[in-house]
Amino acid sequence: MGAYLLRRLALLVPTLFGIILINFLIVQAAPGGPVQQALAEMRGQGGSTIGRLTGESQGEIRSAAGSGGEGGNTYAGARGMDPAVVREIERQFGFDRPPAERFLKMLKGYVTFDFGESLFRGRRVIDLIWEKLPVSISLGLWSTLIIYLISIPLGIRKAVRDGSRFDVWSSALVLVGYAIPGFLFAILLVVLFAGGSFLQVFPLRGLASSGASEWPWLRQVADYAWHMVLPTTAMVVGGFASLTMLTKNSFMDEIGKQYVLTARAKGAGEGRVLYRHVFRNAMLLIIAGFPAAFISIFFTGSLLVEIVFTLDGLGQLGFDAAIRRDYPLMFGTLYIFTLLGLVMQIVGDVTYTLVDPRIDFEAQR
Repeated sequence: MGAYLLRRLALLVPTLFGIILINFLIVQAAPGGPVQQALAEMRGQGGSTIGRLTGESQGEIRSAAGSGGEGGNTYAGARGMDPAVVREIERQFGFDRPPAERFLKMLKGYVTFDFGESLFRGRRVIDLIWEKLPVSISLGLWSTLIIYLISIPLGIRKAVRDGSRFDVWSSALVLVGYAIPGFLFAILLVVLFAGGSFLQVFPLRGLASSGASEWPWLRQVADYAWHMVLPTTAMVVGGFASLTMLTKNSFMDEIGKQYVLTARAKGAGEGRVLYRHVFRNAMLLIIAGFPAAFISIFFTGSLLVEIVFTLDGLGQLGFDAAIRRDYPLMFGTLYIFTLLGLVMQIVGDVTYTLVDPRIDFEAQR
């Protein structure tokens, strides 16, 4: 197993390189980059970009802009602007260098997790990621834990009592959970319990109340749990249905196999058959899908929920970066997402062997 893990870890480097390269090429070809964003803001659609440039650069840009003139610029928003203005903005954003040079510089920084500085936020990317990461970790960790604690026992019980009344009404509940997107259920929770049209029971914003840092730690924990109730509930309702049905189908498939009939014929009780023989084999399929499920809940699934509950997490940070073409922030969050996804796949393989020691990846090689 040790040699297998070393090979998988070694494959992380070329995999990350390939993913980052492909996304870099795609993003470079997309219209509306940061230079065009800055040009649009200079034309009166906002001033946040120019406000983040250095004082000397602001003076150079305003001086060049005041001189007027037409240029042969290739940017859609540069028509009627002096080429010196465009060149200065390109220099500030690093776009005066060839794409290959920018990509190599980016890779050198990624080795030490130095993703550069955000183009529109004026802060280091790693600081922004580190600041937003606890929100996404909180939401993803608790949602995943609760989903597994609900779905696995429920799926096992549905498999054992297949066709019963319990199976029918629980299937209807699962169908409702599968049909309602998490963000839509989040809106419903806000309307019902967070000051919408009915009750004001839970808070709507953030993970802590104002001034909570001065409270005793026990009160801080209670306040944190109070803030997490609604977003976690929305995530659980949107994610438990698929895992429940996967668990049920996996256990039903194992229950019908010959070794289960043999164990029953030898006089083994239902509990022993289910949890001593069936459980280990049935759980393999569920564990195989754990990395993908965790990453989906951790990042993709939490994006709209973060927006609804005003949780300033990593998913919303990456979304804002994509909208504004903030390339350092985009690639920094993409790098973290990809790295965690690859690591979780390795964790899934390790968990495989913990659940069933008979699995030997070295022998499969």
